[in-house]
Amino acid sequence: MATLIPKKLLARQHEITTDFLREIDNHLADLEAGLVTEMLEIRDFADRLHVHPTHLSNTIKLTTGHSPCTHFEVRILALAQRLLRDTPAPVAEIAARLTYDPSNFTKFFKRFADGQTPKQYREAAWAELRGATSEMLTI
Repeated sequence: MATLIPKKLLARQHEITTDFLREIDNHLADLEAGLVTEMLEIRDFADRLHVHPTHLSNTIKLTTGHSPCTHFEVRILALAQRLLRDTPAPVAEIAARLTYDPSNFTKFFKRFADGQTPKQYREAAWAELRGATSEMLTI
């Protein structure tokens, strides 16, 4: 027989999850804007939400099926991809903005971007953009 979870508890779990995801987005926006220079860790987010890090991890895993780190890494990768695609900034500058040294940034990026380096990703994205632009011009 399944155990019923009180609605109030479920609501709080979803509130924590929503707040956590919002805090990630706010932090990455501040990082991108240069308002902060340090990458937060999961325990820092837990402090901001006034919950224990273990409780945060358990809650996020329960409500989403993924760890807090997975959500954070996915959002960092999305920001890195956007910066690589939409700005001419050197890869090393993007790495520094995201608080990585270039070598660790490349390792992080390759791990989460199907083995592509940041440079390979940028070249492919820019080639795709050039192709789409020239296709629009010929139509």
